[in-house]
Amino acid sequence: MHQQRIAVIVNGNAKSVTDEVLATLDEILETGDLYVSRSIDEGEAIAKTVLDRGYGTVLTGGGDGTFTNVVTRVVKLARQRGVKPPRFGLLRLGTGNALSWVVGSSGKKGQLLAADVLRLRDEAGARPLRLVECEGILAPFCGFGTDANVLADYHRVRDGFKKLPVPHRWVAGAVSYAVAASALTIPKYLVNQIPFVRVTNTGGDAFKIGPNGRPLERPIRAGERIFEGKARMVSCGTIPYYGFGFRVFPYADERPDRMALRITTIGSVEFVANLKPIWRGEYSNSASLFDYLVDKVQIEIEPPTAFQIGGDAMGERTRVEVALTEPIEIVDLYSPPRA
Repeated sequence: MHQQRIAVIVNGNAKSVTDEVLATLDEILETGDLYVSRSIDEGEAIAKTVLDRGYGTVLTGGGDGTFTNVVTRVVKLARQRGVKPPRFGLLRLGTGNALSWVVGSSGKKGQLLAADVLRLRDEAGARPLRLVECEGILAPFCGFGTDANVLADYHRVRDGFKKLPVPHRWVAGAVSYAVAASALTIPKYLVNQIPFVRVTNTGGDAFKIGPNGRPLERPIRAGERIFEGKARMVSCGTIPYYGFGFRVFPYADERPDRMALRITTIGSVEFVANLKPIWRGEYSNSASLFDYLVDKVQIEIEPPTAFQIGGDAMGERTRVEVALTEPIEIVDLYSPPRA
């Protein structure tokens, strides 16, 4: 691989991917190293080109969904060919950008974006990062319930706004999220039936996080039930954050060979009353918040409930398998610089 050569793959439909952004990237990169994808179908061809040309680093721009799509396609194709996948990095050009809170990407346009690209290319270190794998997709997180409902409602609101005669930038991103949450998700949250959840350990030993924030000594063995009962959210992740800095998985970094599993029965009153500590990942309540470290689980849920992978709404599911992947290499501005 040409270790110093990078490919940048951006989502041409992302609100932050403007003509100015594309011009900035084009100035920095060598000819042919910028790829603009405007549909899922183009991903396979771009992944093939990335491996054929032997890039050492691939940067994605367009949010967590773009990162998930690119990594899934490139890693799977690399596995098929029996070659090592390139390093991956993130440019903060999407809406959620959960990974940017982990790897330090900051700029969306102009000098900030240019500085990020140059630092990721020339200075930044790298570290291993495991992902969750579900339904053949590699992602930093996935989940049932409240988080997935917000995403599904966001897509409904965003698609509705697109039909109105207003500039897309006025209603994209945080505006659509706010409208979706307040007008659709929260009202449903108050009146809808709470799903019944059953989570089974299908991998190595799992561990429940105790009251002191440390894993309990007694493991949950393969085949044993991790949780059974009503829950509003069931999510798995290998990084602490969702979008906008929401620290959903405060124990994601506890063990490199386990992913975090969070199950919650928190109601709307408890959530609103404790919003800040919940957002910062500091809230603890053994009666309504349950955290585990696992490497493979089966999640069953009734009735059919909204499900998301890497920030992309996947529709409703009643059962999924989630497993921890082998690590990929991720470019990290917080890591020690390369020698």
